[in-house]
Amino acid sequence: MALFNLTINGEQHQVDVVPDTPMLWVLREHLNLVGVKYGCGIAQCGACTIHLDGVAVRACSLPVSSIGDRAITTIEGLSPDGSHPLQQAWLEHDVPQCGYCQTGQIMNAAALLAKNPSPSDEEIDRAMQGNICRCGTYLRIKAAIKTAAAG
Repeated sequence: MALFNLTINGEQHQVDVVPDTPMLWVLREHLNLVGVKYGCGIAQCGACTIHLDGVAVRACSLPVSSIGDRAITTIEGLSPDGSHPLQQAWLEHDVPQCGYCQTGQIMNAAALLAKNPSPSDEEIDRAMQGNICRCGTYLRIKAAIKTAAAG
């Protein structure tokens, strides 16, 4: 076990965990930030997407020991009151079906819009590759991203 000082959603947290513990489990099990979801465990589905210094990364394959002093943002920190333009667009376009992948989808889309506030369809498709929606709401996801970008 080792102590790690982490900046998550703008707040300081200290956890005592094994250094190779994936951030997914640090967030969910030690800090009760359960917006991040476990999907595949091999960084292929995107359900566990968080931001590390603004870059979308998969928390299931990111050991806590690799974080250092970089800032982590989870869906809880993106907008605690649900007012982020993507969260509003998700509701407007009725994106979620089962909802399981939506946290990862929104976090990936937020990283895209932070880098490119007006992405083309091709840029959206490329950026969202690897975020799997088992309900197949890809067209609604793209429409919501475009709405958030326009707003």
